[in-house]
Amino acid sequence: MMNSAWWRDFQFEDGVVHVRKTGARVPVEPGVIAETLSWLAFYARIEVERLGVHRDGPRVWFAPDRPRPWYLIWPVAQLAGLRFADHPDQADLRFYFEDITASTAPQANGTPLINGQCLDTSKSCVAEIFKRVTGRTLAVNPAQWNGPMVVKSERNGAHDGRVLTGPQVAEPGIAYQRLIDNCAGDGYVEDLRCPTVGGQVEVVYLKRRPLDRRFANHNTEVRMLNPDEAFSPSERAIISDFCKMMKLDWGGLDVLRDRQTQDLWIVDANKTDMGPPIALPLADKLISTRKLARALRTLADTRL
Repeated sequence: MMNSAWWRDFQFEDGVVHVRKTGARVPVEPGVIAETLSWLAFYARIEVERLGVHRDGPRVWFAPDRPRPWYLIWPVAQLAGLRFADHPDQADLRFYFEDITASTAPQANGTPLINGQCLDTSKSCVAEIFKRVTGRTLAVNPAQWNGPMVVKSERNGAHDGRVLTGPQVAEPGIAYQRLIDNCAGDGYVEDLRCPTVGGQVEVVYLKRRPLDRRFANHNTEVRMLNPDEAFSPSERAIISDFCKMMKLDWGGLDVLRDRQTQDLWIVDANKTDMGPPIALPLADKLISTRKLARALRTLADTRL
């Protein structure tokens, strides 16, 4: 159930909700209120559906944080039949869960561990791993780059990206990347959000929003795709190799397809992603959560 102290995760000040853990700022406006109501409808359905789930899965200890219901792992774990352990000594399996970009390795105690070796999901690390897997360079040197480039925080979840023209003086804590042309041709950009379990893409969320809101966290439309619709076998292998090198057992990847070259680019990785996306229809939210639940249950069982 939702922890009664969930509200302590937030601070409200001057019309803005501040997320204490991540530092994210969310202005309170009509669109945000509508999205909150949409999320509550999904949460209510999960609460009902999980009552019919046979909870015979491994006992999982999430640490140092227990995921709140708005993190994707929460509804997925509920439908997977996993049990949340109340103490590490009761756990069959540990899940390293902390909504920060860079962390230190959790102490080993002999209990199988998920995501325990995925310690850096910064934009620079993502770009470096992507280059090792594909040989293609996402990161750019802003002082030597002539042309448009994406400038954004190294931190996950900041949604502060912008397009600047190089050359520029590099700033600390900022990642500089080549601009991927992910425009669909109708004035919208398209992102492919890929939840992965055990390095495999289980479902794809096609997110669309206007070009002038390229880096926004609010989507005009989200559609669910089968991974085979979105990616070729070789592209799925790239994603799998990327997850393996990132040591990402569970997480979400942001993938862009260049309109001109059709090349695939992994531009972000998040091991504590939220979801499913608010703009996804409720029926598809439930379908995708069930798919991820089956994959997570398999991963958990095989780790024992």
